[in-house]
Amino acid sequence: MDDLVREWSAQLLDSGNVAALIAGVLSLLLVLSRNTWLLLRNVVTIAHEGGHAVVALLSGRKLNGIRLHSDTSGLTVSTGKPTGPGMAFTLLAGYPAVSLLGLGGAWLVTVDLAHVMLWACIALLAVMLLAIRNAYGVLSIVLTGGVIFAVSWFATPAWQALCCALFSWFLLFGGLRPIAELRRKRTGGRAPNSDADQLARLTGLPAGIWLAIWFLVGLVAVVIGGTWLLLMPQV
Repeated sequence: MDDLVREWSAQLLDSGNVAALIAGVLSLLLVLSRNTWLLLRNVVTIAHEGGHAVVALLSGRKLNGIRLHSDTSGLTVSTGKPTGPGMAFTLLAGYPAVSLLGLGGAWLVTVDLAHVMLWACIALLAVMLLAIRNAYGVLSIVLTGGVIFAVSWFATPAWQALCCALFSWFLLFGGLRPIAELRRKRTGGRAPNSDADQLARLTGLPAGIWLAIWFLVGLVAVVIGGTWLLLMPQV
């Protein structure tokens, strides 16, 4: 066990891993700071609504459109059977999607495929743009895609890896804060139609159970993804 700890510590002290640690701390600060979170939460909302949309399509529902709002909320509308597994999985998908995207990004960075992550994000945003139904949503998608494209086109491979590490950390941490925010809103009775409450009505399981499941998924993603990122190749 001591040998494993020493080996992991030695790897962490490599220059690339120190950079990944700094990226993680910076991402955490961006998520915890109210000022930066109010702006960057739009990225989390994009991932959240994208998760709803993908699972809706995979479950056989018809995707009618996605709306992103300036208060960082979002809405994905799909039609199909109002009950059953398809509707349940669609409601379930939003919150975990953010953490799972962060986990996938962490893996791609770790195996030295940051460029694949960047172009995959651009492709997903381009497809999502087709489903956006309001001007603010279009603006959010275009700006986010523009930043990612700039990194993919102009940054060196080393900077691409660091930017992708920062982005992955942000999604990993950013996947947890909305769950905590939803819990506070529900305590104050301000979110009666949240995803958790709709799932509760649909499945009979209390909304708190769904919140706990989402938080557990996000926490596991942070632990696994964070470990991968801290042991990423040197840059």
